Amino acid sequence: MESPVSCDNNEDLEKKEEIDVGDDTGADLDLSRTKSSVWLSETLTLPREILFVGVICVAQLTAQIGLGQTLSILHIIGDSFHITNPGDLTWLIAGYSLTVGTFILFSGRLGDLFGYKRMLLIGYLWFALWSLVAGCAVYSNHVLFVFARVLQGIGPAITLPNGIAVLGATYPPGMRKNLAFSFFGACAPSGGILGSVFAGIFALAWWPWTFWSFAIALVITAVVGSFVVPDIPQKHIEGMTLREKLRDLDIPGALVGIMSLVLINFAWNQAPIVGWDKAYVYVLLIIGILLVPVFFYIEVKIAPAPLIPLEALNGDVGFVLGCIACGWATFGIWIFYTWQLLLVLREKPPLLASAMLCPVAITGLCAALSTGYMLTKVGPAGTMTAALTFFTVGIILLATTPVGQIYWAQTFVGTILTPFGMDMSFPAACVILSNAVPRRHQGIAASLVNTVVNYSISLGLGFAGTVQSQVDNGGQTTADVLKGYRSAEYMGIGLAGLGLCLSILFVARGCWKSRRAKAKDGTNTGV
Repeated sequence: MESPVSCDNNEDLEKKEEIDVGDDTGADLDLSRTKSSVWLSETLTLPREILFVGVICVAQLTAQIGLGQTLSILHIIGDSFHITNPGDLTWLIAGYSLTVGTFILFSGRLGDLFGYKRMLLIGYLWFALWSLVAGCAVYSNHVLFVFARVLQGIGPAITLPNGIAVLGATYPPGMRKNLAFSFFGACAPSGGILGSVFAGIFALAWWPWTFWSFAIALVITAVVGSFVVPDIPQKHIEGMTLREKLRDLDIPGALVGIMSLVLINFAWNQAPIVGWDKAYVYVLLIIGILLVPVFFYIEVKIAPAPLIPLEALNGDVGFVLGCIACGWATFGIWIFYTWQLLLVLREKPPLLASAMLCPVAITGLCAALSTGYMLTKVGPAGTMTAALTFFTVGIILLATTPVGQIYWAQTFVGTILTPFGMDMSFPAACVILSNAVPRRHQGIAASLVNTVVNYSISLGLGFAGTVQSQVDNGGQTTADVLKGYRSAEYMGIGLAGLGLCLSILFVARGCWKSRRAKAKDGTNTGV
C-alpha cells in the first residue's frame, strides 16, 4: 500500500485503510471481522481518550527528560564522581542515547508479537527501575552510573515504538489521528526542558533525587496506563506458540543489526575523545559497516519473518527516513551546541540556561496544533518540507550567533523556530509510515521512525564532534573553542540543507505521481 505523499490523497487513503482494517488473512467477511474493523477510538469516552493519549505522549516526554536531566547538570554529576577525563564525562550522556537509538527496532517487533500495551507498560517499569539505580549510583562510582544509564535507555526504546503503534492501531486516518501524533511529537521539546529544569532544581539539594523522582513518576504512569490504554486486537498472534513467536522475533537479524548500530555509533562518538589514530576506533567502525549488508542478507534470504517487512520499504518511505535522518541529526547538533553556548561561552548557571530554553516548550505546543492542521490540508510531504526549513533556519541562526549578543536576538529566535522542525517532521513521518504498512506491522513502522530519529541525533553529534576536534587546536583558548563549535554547527547546516533538498524532491515526486495517476484515469475513462 502506497504511503500518502500527494496533495489529493486523503480520501483515497481513508478508503484504503477501511479495506485493510481487520483480519489480514483474506477470509470472507463475517461478524467477527465486522466487529474487529471498528476503530478503537470510536469506543473511547472523551475523558478516557484524553488520559489514553496523555499516557502515550508521556513516552515521548520521558524519553527526552532522560536526556535533558543529565545534560543540564553534567558537570555536577561528574564532580560528585571526581571525573576529570572528558571522555568519561561524555559517556554519562552517550550511554543513554546509544541504547535508545539501537534497541527501538527490535522493541517494535516485541510489540507486534507480545502486545503493544503489554510492552508499553513493561517499558515504563524498566525505565523506572534503572532510573532508580542511576540515582543509587551515588553510593558507588561512575561506572555503575554509566551502566545504569545504558540500561535506562532501553526503557524509552520500548515505550516509544509501542506507544506510537497503539496510536496507529487505535485511530483511523484523519484529523484525530494527525492531532494525536502531533501532540506526541510536541512532547519532545517539552520533555527536554522539563528534564533540565527539574534536574537543576533537584541538584540544588542533591542530584540523585532527579532520578529517584523520575522513577516514581514512571511507575505512576505505568499504573494509570494499565487502566486507560485499550488492548489492541492482534489477530495474527492469536494461537501462536512461544516457539513460533521466538522464531518470528528474527533474533539473528536483531543481534546483527543492533551490533552494527552500536559499533558504528560507538566509533563515531569515541573518535572525538581519543582520536582517530586509535586502531580500535576505525576497526570497530569498519566491522559495524560490514555488518550492514550481513543484516540485510539475513532479512532478505534467511529470516522467516524479517525484522523490517519488505512491503514497508518503498521510495516514499526512503525519502521520509532520509529527511528525518538529516533533520534530527541537525537538531542533535543544535541542542547540544546551544547548551555549550549558554553554559561554556556565556557561563550561565544550569537553571538560568534552562529558563532561556523554555520557549521551546511553548512553541512545541503551537507546532503540535498547526501540524495537525497542516497534515490534513497540505499532506505529510508539504509538512516535512516546512519542518526541514525550520531546522535549516534554526541551525543557521546558532552558527552565526555572536557570543556577546543579547539573548533576545538570535538565541531566542532559534528557540522559537527550531521546535517547529521537530514537531512537524516527527508526526508527518509517523503518519506516512503508519499508513504505509498493515495494522499488524504498526510496531515496526513506529520503530523505523524512532530508530532513525534517535540514532541520527547521536550519530550527528559524532560527526560534529569529529569536525570540532579536528579544528579547535585542543580547545586551549576561548577563540579555539568557539572555532570548534562553529565548525560543528556548519556541519549541521550542511545536513539540514541536504534534508531540505530531499524534502523538496519528495514533494515534487508526490505531485508527479498524482498528476500521472489522474492522467491515467482520464485515459481509461475516455476523457
